[in-house]
Amino acid sequence: MVSKVAVVDTSTDVQTAFKKALNLIGDIDDLNIKERPVTVKVGVFRHKKGHHYTTVEVAHAITTRFDKAPVVYLAESDNYEGKGLERLQIYKEVFTDQVIPFNLSEDTNTKKVAITDESIEFSHILFEPHVLVSTHVLRKAEIGSVLKNLLGLIPDIKKARFHEKLVPALLDAYGAINGVDLAILDGTYAYLDPTCEEDEGVRTDMLVIGRDAVAVETVGAKFCGLEPAKLPIIQEAVKRGLGEGDFKNIHILGDPLDIFTERIQ
Repeated sequence: MVSKVAVVDTSTDVQTAFKKALNLIGDIDDLNIKERPVTVKVGVFRHKKGHHYTTVEVAHAITTRFDKAPVVYLAESDNYEGKGLERLQIYKEVFTDQVIPFNLSEDTNTKKVAITDESIEFSHILFEPHVLVSTHVLRKAEIGSVLKNLLGLIPDIKKARFHEKLVPALLDAYGAINGVDLAILDGTYAYLDPTCEEDEGVRTDMLVIGRDAVAVETVGAKFCGLEPAKLPIIQEAVKRGLGEGDFKNIHILGDPLDIFTERIQ
């Protein structure tokens, strides 16, 4: 099966661009149903500096598209920068009776999963029937973005212990939750200096969206000047049969790619 990835321009209107991207990949009518709650795992590591996380506009586009879901959780976990719910307040204008912030670290309804050599309690909202959406920013990072985002599924704050075994930890998490249903790279900005936490990013106004998170990660890496064939996170994911990591085998749909490459340069 060919992995489809949509790349669309958001400079005019994010909501319209998001709907266009979903239409290009076959839409999400099978995910947006009243029987399935939705968990949107955002990647907010440090909320008090910069904007290295999905924008409010993109978060709003995601949550409003799941209009049939009984509940949409915006989810994050605690880390040494703060409590999950505190960091989620950047999205407070998105919250409604249906769209609810959720701290993965405070859930008492959990399931044990194996992450490398540890047994860890994962929140119940990470498992079926919940739909799992992973959204993060477009960045030049060898460890990835929408896949790296899965480290935040681990509920305790001592996540750094996995840094020496990060690839297997991330992919063990991916397997434990039975994969990501929808992967979204928010390229409002592209962060191209992996050594600089203060990188303000380059304005690129794009979304990269697909049902295959590995393919989305592959396309995002390529845009940022990385070679997917040399990235362990992508190659190990391919070995595990989790998705498509060969750029040539990914069907890219949407707006002309050269408009985005020009913005990134």
